[in-house]
Amino acid sequence: MAKDMKEIKKVEEINELGWNELIPGAALFSFTEPVEDVVEVPMEERPYAPTNSHEWQVGDWRVEKPVYNRDLCIDCQFCWVFCPDISILSRDKKMIGVIYEHCKGCGICVEVCPTNPKSLLMFPEHMDNNEALSMWPKKEEKK
Repeated sequence: MAKDMKEIKKVEEINELGWNELIPGAALFSFTEPVEDVVEVPMEERPYAPTNSHEWQVGDWRVEKPVYNRDLCIDCQFCWVFCPDISILSRDKKMIGVIYEHCKGCGICVEVCPTNPKSLLMFPEHMDNNEALSMWPKKEEKK
């Protein structure tokens, strides 16, 4: 029987529930306490709840990884907005890199990147990032 989320007062109570007691999508608290203006709070200072994906590393699921090329990035933040795993690291509206511990390699960041050539591209998981950067496509000059 599904449990009413209003009955749950502490995050720890979720761990005691069976799967048939959870309301799908309603039991995953992001933080252990209210956070105002979460965008302004650095990730390392946010009070992540145990049910937040930030606390779980899923990067080993990946077969391809996004590699970031700073020279091409225009800091549009599209990758940061659309990343379903909060794997894009950004500070002061500047893209810094990818948090590979959380990135599952879905490639959404690459799909939404508007630059030409893109500032994020997918490469095989085992490839060194410097090697990937050396293989980056060059921007075609207008004739």
